[in-house]
Amino acid sequence: MTRIYIAGHRGMVGSAILRQLQARKDAGAALELITRTHAELDLTDQSAVRAFMQDQKPDVVILAAAKVGGIHANDTYPAEFIYENLMIECNVIHQAFAAGVTRLLQLGSSCIYPRDATQPMREDALLTGTLEPTNEPYAIAKIAGIKLCESYNRQHGVDYRSVMPTNLYGPGDNFHPENSHVLPALIRRFHKATESGAEDVVIWGSGTPRREFLHVDDMAEASLFVLDLDPQSYAANTQPMLSHINVGSGSDISILELAQMVARITGFKGRIVTDPSKPDGTPRKLMDVSRLRDMGWQARISLETGLRETYAWFIKQDSIRG
Repeated sequence: MTRIYIAGHRGMVGSAILRQLQARKDAGAALELITRTHAELDLTDQSAVRAFMQDQKPDVVILAAAKVGGIHANDTYPAEFIYENLMIECNVIHQAFAAGVTRLLQLGSSCIYPRDATQPMREDALLTGTLEPTNEPYAIAKIAGIKLCESYNRQHGVDYRSVMPTNLYGPGDNFHPENSHVLPALIRRFHKATESGAEDVVIWGSGTPRREFLHVDDMAEASLFVLDLDPQSYAANTQPMLSHINVGSGSDISILELAQMVARITGFKGRIVTDPSKPDGTPRKLMDVSRLRDMGWQARISLETGLRETYAWFIKQDSIRG
């Protein structure tokens, strides 16, 4: 029986990973899945995490918990983003080690790469330039998570791995009007505009930045693929001080093109207006996913298919909220 602790199981990514692990268990895999809500376990509380790890002693830890948000949230609450994410990583990774956990997978973010990194961004672009200022605190915390894993591997011989997803979306996303990422924010805005019969929808920035998007179910599948790789295969495709693996779709789209796609899906017939007074963020963020592809995994869900599914989920939740 393999005991797996999924930290952040209620988040978009963590819940998708939990669903896939539960499907494996239902199919007969000898798994025990361990979860705790934030109310049950505050991952920023060192003593609480220590007690939990010592009591549960999982065989595997999947660290999908994080404080996340879009440009507005990152720019408004930088202290919270760096502090909470550093505390979560330090507590979970160190206390997992102290409890004898030898296998761990932590999820990071594509924002770890320099603002002006060569596109598509390869894993070896890490620490080669200046970060995007609007999310630098979050990026610093995520870089620290990679280096924590690598340092424990080097010093203690454990097998702690890191995957760096591109922009994720899908069921379970955060559609908050102020603190959401670009794609759920667009879905909400266009849906409300369609409902109200608005003539215009304003999108932040110039509309020219390009972004890559990956469906959360693809991310969950990729995460478990990397976790399941035998140590020899993982070591053959990584380096001790460059061990993280990019996860993405391998293609990108401009924010304006994305808005046009969302408009079609939500049935919006009005005008799309850009607002260049708002920040664009990084000009382009496309992941080089050749390392993961060479290992044998690639994304399956197209952006339009995934968006339609996500919009249907949003509509269902919106009707439940009344």
